[in-house]
Amino acid sequence: MKDTALLAGPSLRRLRKREGLTQAAMAASLGISPSYLNLIERNQRPLSARVLVQVIERYDYDPRELREDEAIGGVGGLARRMADKRFADLAIDREEIEEFLAAAPQAAAAFARLYDQSDPAARRGEDPVGEARAAAERWQNHFPDLDHDAENLADEVRLSRGDIGAGLIERLREKHRLTVRVLPAEVVPGLVHRLDLHARQLQLSEMLGGAARRFQIARQIASLEQREAIATIVEGAKLGSSEAREHFREHVTDYAAAALLMPYRRFLRACEQTGYDLPVLSRRFAVSFDQLAQRLTTLQRVGERGLPFFSARFGRTGRMVHFSAGASGAVYPLDGARWPAWAPYAAFESRGTMLTQAVIFGEGEAAPRHWLTIARTIEVDGAACSARRAIVLGLEARFAGELAQARGISLDPQDAVPLGVGCPRCGRADCLTPASARLAPTD
Repeated sequence: MKDTALLAGPSLRRLRKREGLTQAAMAASLGISPSYLNLIERNQRPLSARVLVQVIERYDYDPRELREDEAIGGVGGLARRMADKRFADLAIDREEIEEFLAAAPQAAAAFARLYDQSDPAARRGEDPVGEARAAAERWQNHFPDLDHDAENLADEVRLSRGDIGAGLIERLREKHRLTVRVLPAEVVPGLVHRLDLHARQLQLSEMLGGAARRFQIARQIASLEQREAIATIVEGAKLGSSEAREHFREHVTDYAAAALLMPYRRFLRACEQTGYDLPVLSRRFAVSFDQLAQRLTTLQRVGERGLPFFSARFGRTGRMVHFSAGASGAVYPLDGARWPAWAPYAAFESRGTMLTQAVIFGEGEAAPRHWLTIARTIEVDGAACSARRAIVLGLEARFAGELAQARGISLDPQDAVPLGVGCPRCGRADCLTPASARLAPTD
């Protein structure tokens, strides 16, 4: 996917005023005309790479400040806040949100801050998982420093060659003097992994499958070798409770492990070469469907962006237990929402089968959006038992023509299943409740 143009007029205007310059003076220093600078400041022209380099060099400017909207989660983060039922009568659509953020990013940031601080649950730290999720959304679930470090480490360990698990185990042994030992479930009751520093062992439950074992080893390596980078990200999130910080730390550590198993550039190249063929990618990188789904929400490197997926995980009762918006702009649904006609619910009746479904999904959105969703069940390995979950990947249908799993699926909005809002608030008389409606198995 190509990067969108960088519209950074308000930020550039503040820089000019901070330096005490007229438009003519700044334009002369940047080698452009005053009229062109005026258009840039009014967001009628993007900030070109050449001008951006001049700004950085001449004014010792941090380019991250030109994308200040990322601090509030970009358009997706602002859309999540605007989806509050208190604003429902205003019918604010995504285009208006984009215009607001482009024209007045500081005002948008002020609104986001006021909104976040007005949430009593957030102030009291009653939803630490939600706090951690919001922190990840502010980064669009992409942590570039962790990705770069993981790529270098993967090259050093030569994870692209031979047995990935053997390479990870050897790294633990040589670098950290730790061995990996698989123990009977009754020896580590209630646990899937344990670090025993006295015995210099990473102990894993026998209940973990191969992909889960590799992930736990990669996670241990990441926590040891990227400790400072992880701590910096967690500290920078400024979360209000220790529980929220711990949830976010777990998320970021999981991210680092996935980045080690699926190094960014090599993984993105494989995605593009295979048409994001999920079974092929899972086998090539020796990861589970769940691990793959999470990684697909992270591909937002500047100049090397992947498709903007969201992912979610559902328990057998239909409750959503995990959600990652990535850069998709998808809105986290309200608690208690249920869509029996949606693919993740039918997946429980088609164990291990990949189901592809096009939907018009309006939950939390002023204007319904057209998505292609892919769902299948997984078995979650535990210390003493296994539980089944449904994993769903979602991508706006306008991007889905590239997907291997979209072959043979109509991407015409007229053929999509209209899900509307969640069941508790719907009341639709002509609901397409039968869960098998318009579901296509793809494997």
